[in-house]
Amino acid sequence: MMFFPGEKITTTTDLSQQDGDYLYTRLREGEGIGQLFVRASVGGTSAEEGMEIPLDAPDYDRQCERGFGRMVYRLLSAATGRAPKWGILTGIRPIKLFHQCVADGMTEEEIRQLFTQEMLLSPGKLDLAIQTQKNEQKVLSRSTRDSFSLYISIPFCPSRCHYCSFVSHSIDRAKKLMPEYVSRLVEELRYTAKLVDQIGIKLKTVYFGGGTPTTLTAEQLQLLIDVIKEEFDFSHLEEYTIEAGRPDTITLEKLQVIKNSDVTRISINPQTLNDQVLEAVGRRHTAKDVIDKFHMAREVGIDCINMDLIAGLPGDTLDSFRRSVDGLIALGPENITVHSLSVKRAADLAKVDPEFLRHGSLVSDMVDYSQRVLAQHDYHPYYLYRQKNTMDNLENVGYCRPGQEGLYNVYIMDETHSILAVGAGGVTKLREPGGSKIQRVFNFKFPYEYLSRFDQVIARKDEVTKFYETYPF
Repeated sequence: MMFFPGEKITTTTDLSQQDGDYLYTRLREGEGIGQLFVRASVGGTSAEEGMEIPLDAPDYDRQCERGFGRMVYRLLSAATGRAPKWGILTGIRPIKLFHQCVADGMTEEEIRQLFTQEMLLSPGKLDLAIQTQKNEQKVLSRSTRDSFSLYISIPFCPSRCHYCSFVSHSIDRAKKLMPEYVSRLVEELRYTAKLVDQIGIKLKTVYFGGGTPTTLTAEQLQLLIDVIKEEFDFSHLEEYTIEAGRPDTITLEKLQVIKNSDVTRISINPQTLNDQVLEAVGRRHTAKDVIDKFHMAREVGIDCINMDLIAGLPGDTLDSFRRSVDGLIALGPENITVHSLSVKRAADLAKVDPEFLRHGSLVSDMVDYSQRVLAQHDYHPYYLYRQKNTMDNLENVGYCRPGQEGLYNVYIMDETHSILAVGAGGVTKLREPGGSKIQRVFNFKFPYEYLSRFDQVIARKDEVTKFYETYPF
């Protein structure tokens, strides 16, 4: 919970258990009125609020939800001294709400009033959201009813980072699976391409993710790139990304394979330029490795590079994080993505002292610095999302130089069009053309499952055809 990071929260309807710190909420309805009541007891001090909403009020349920949210926020903010900057706004895709407000014809002033008074957003987060929405809209307008994107999952890494919860496997242990995995991936790509041809949808973006796709050998990478080129129609393709990711997997040969293909964008992700922090989180490379591989990519001729940073890594300080931000700006990549640390149950960091999770104000200062300094150097926010268990309830933001937006990032966060995924852990997300229906088709998470049950992976792909028969474009 945003006000009590790292602490276990339980719920009960047994009023006799109101001892220690607790939050009590009550809704009573009668005589045309809904009566909302909240009491917060923290550190032996209690405070309460109440409000009434007519039962016939428009969006009664939503008004109740937001009313409870505002009362809880005010009471706990006063009790703890914490004031989360996103107010009572929940969900991983807050910018979708701003898109909806614009679609409903609201003016910017009306939007500002709604999110300030109803949702309690801070001025800084409100400005960030409005700017991101405007930049996102430019990308969204490029998608058509028959667009789709292709995601290729390479769920292998040279080692597991302590903050990571993705289903990825150390290449040291999984190397023996790689040849068969690539072979099956080729089969799934060919089968998916046949479905695409039958349906008639048009490929807009390609994205290699993971994991770390450059754990593949140069030959394996070349094979997959060639198969995708052979099997899919590129006449509508606007972006092709490969997450090169960790510099300890990047070689000159792999970069040359990428440069000599249709790939338009790569990621080289340091997460921090502090060597001590890199070691503490299990990264087997140095800041110098990052810088060297960045320059190598430039020398090869790759002209669109994204670089990731994470605010809040263990052992990092505000000064150290500032140096990382300044260091990336000095390199001049086209995209810089700033993540707020999210401590997930499957990550090794979830086992750390809960006191670590209470350093939210430090992370907030880091994020604020990145937003301010990146804007000064002509980087603009173009996509934004949030995750559960994020330090200080903060956000992840993609920044870019003008005209260098990462299209796939926007499409997947907005759920703009269908994303067809191949590989272990891949989740195909089908979006009704011109509508709001979403259907997911899951591949098996683990590589060994994906390989041993590959016939089921292929069988599930037929759900794509059925979906478009039900929801034609």
